[in-house]
Amino acid sequence: MHPALHAQTQPDKAAYTIAETGESLTYGELDTFSKQGAQLLRSLGLEIGDHIAVMLENDLAFVKIAWAANRAGLYFTPISTSLKKDEVEYIVDNCGAKVFVSSKVIADAGVVAQLDLGSVLKYVTGGLVENYSDWDDALREQPKTALEDECEGSYMVYSSGTTGRPKGIKHPFVHGPLGEGNGATGVPGLVQFFLGADQDAVFLSPAPIYHAAPLFWSQGYVRIGATVVIMKKFEAEAALRAIEKYKVTQSQWVPTMFVKMLKLDEAIRNRYDLSSLKVAVHAAAPCPIPIKEAMMGWWGEIIYEYFSASESIGMTFINPQEWISHKGSVGKSMLGELHIVDDETGEELPAGENGVIYFGGSDGFEYHGDKEKTREATNDKGWSTVGDVGYVDSDGYLYLTDRKNHMIISGGVNIYPQEAENIITLHDRVADVAVIGVPSEEFGEEVKAVVQLDDPTQASAELGQEIIDYCRARLSKIKSPRSVDFVKELPRTPTGKMLERLLKD
Repeated sequence: MHPALHAQTQPDKAAYTIAETGESLTYGELDTFSKQGAQLLRSLGLEIGDHIAVMLENDLAFVKIAWAANRAGLYFTPISTSLKKDEVEYIVDNCGAKVFVSSKVIADAGVVAQLDLGSVLKYVTGGLVENYSDWDDALREQPKTALEDECEGSYMVYSSGTTGRPKGIKHPFVHGPLGEGNGATGVPGLVQFFLGADQDAVFLSPAPIYHAAPLFWSQGYVRIGATVVIMKKFEAEAALRAIEKYKVTQSQWVPTMFVKMLKLDEAIRNRYDLSSLKVAVHAAAPCPIPIKEAMMGWWGEIIYEYFSASESIGMTFINPQEWISHKGSVGKSMLGELHIVDDETGEELPAGENGVIYFGGSDGFEYHGDKEKTREATNDKGWSTVGDVGYVDSDGYLYLTDRKNHMIISGGVNIYPQEAENIITLHDRVADVAVIGVPSEEFGEEVKAVVQLDDPTQASAELGQEIIDYCRARLSKIKSPRSVDFVKELPRTPTGKMLERLLKD
């Protein structure tokens, strides 16, 4: 389960293809580039267990460097291309990276040239940038042979920082040989045994691969010898075009992508042959039931869902048939022991009662350099949580309510914004919505909806009241917004997570 092993049996097969351009990287080419990259990193003084950080767009350069770091036994930290100067500097410093790699494309956007990274070695690929060394030139000088101490590295991804500073998520490091170290199981096992994937699969990754889920899923498919099609940027019609063009069989999405595809004109939606698609997996954020029903009505019963986190403390999974009989559920636990815990007493709650979601039996993780946050994530029973809230039904299926730190307390009542968000999303003029708590002299906090419209020119006080009334007709008044603000675009990550800290600021 490593591309280096597949390169021996299928060197001319495409490991990665860029959807928009058709540019491909074969398993043989990936093997060569990753060996040279590993040699380069070792020549720069990086040893097993050291860190490299990259800030790269969805491109073949990203996967070449990622697999090079893997073969050099390094921790690999991808950084979102949407972050600002201070945020990038914080992550590079916090992870202890010895090398930072970006691209000419990202540098031309302005942030890279401004970075002050101290003694960190700075490289750029795809062109020359002042004060950066040329990664491509340095790579060409390296031998095309494997390192003598070659072993699998690991990842240290950072949380999205939706409510505060991003946290580096560090897992135990297993220095195994290729195919037996970090990442050799997990997603590859999931796609094979639960989704029926094999080396003939064609997997579409429409989201930025600097995020944990797209990175892990796309690398998981390459580990089983399949072909991964990467979109440079998600666009609704372009995704349908890619499915038809590359005869995509498997894919991974977030609910906001479903919403955007469903809002395409019916003529556009029916223009493309999607018959090759056998599996569509989604996660990252709760999906409103009507949205998922509409997707199944369009694509058929091929939509799977899972619930997990970058911390890998546990995982639930649900197939389409199970979901139809347990609508709204994210499934039963397939990794870790699932527990619903009262946040005040610390006691486990029975079926049907809402509480904080914990998993027991994980292999452990830490928030890099933050012992206090690591301690807060684990209770006295050894169970771990990332702060999600939900309940299980009598059959053991989990339902998400919201995040604990998203909760609004208005007049002493606990309100979870997700309920109102799921309803307002369905309004025919709403493109996206976030519900937050804002200060109130009367109630302490009150509910506000921040709305992005399909047509921003329609924003008005009258439409705001219409949205409030629309929600109140379907949800209790206390849980519905008392006010609506309109914005041009909500601060959401490309994987669908709302950056609440930016929204509240």
